[in-house]
Parts: sequence; structure tokens; C-alpha cells
Amino acid sequence: MPNIKSAKKRVKVIAAKSEFNKAIKSDLKTALKKADAAVAKNDAGKAEAVRVTIKKIDQAAAKGILHKNAAARKKSQLVHKLNASNA
Repeated sequence: MPNIKSAKKRVKVIAAKSEFNKAIKSDLKTALKKADAAVAKNDAGKAEAVRVTIKKIDQAAAKGILHKNAAARKKSQLVHKLNASNA
């Protein structure tokens, strides 16, 4: 445990930010799973699920939780699955 006041504050701030980032990552993973399931089942709302997931991916990338190239890769893979299911 740190002794210096500023170091104690940093520990608290980092813990709060970690919780926030963890919540966003968890929400993103859930959305990805729902979109994959919708595409796999050939659900009627699969396009909407993919659209919502892409928005969450963009938000995570904007906040720095997900690298921009990783975000682009995830979106590309998702759209590729969607297009393959429509063909």
C-alpha cells in the first residue's frame, strides 16, 4: 500500500477506471455473442443486432478500451458473417 497521498489517490482512481472499463468490455462481449447467435440462427433481427454491436465496438474504440485496428477487425468479421448468412 502506498504511503504518499498522491499515490493513494492514484490507486483509487485506477480501481474506479478499471471497473468502468471492465463493465464496457463485458457489455461488448455480450453484444458480440448476441450478434453471433442471431446471425447463426438466421434470426429476423440479425441486422439490427449487428448494427447495435458495431456501435458498441466503435464506442469502446473511441474510449480507448479497444484498439482501433482490433475494432475494425471485429466489425469486419461481424459484417462478413452477416453477408455470408444472407447469401
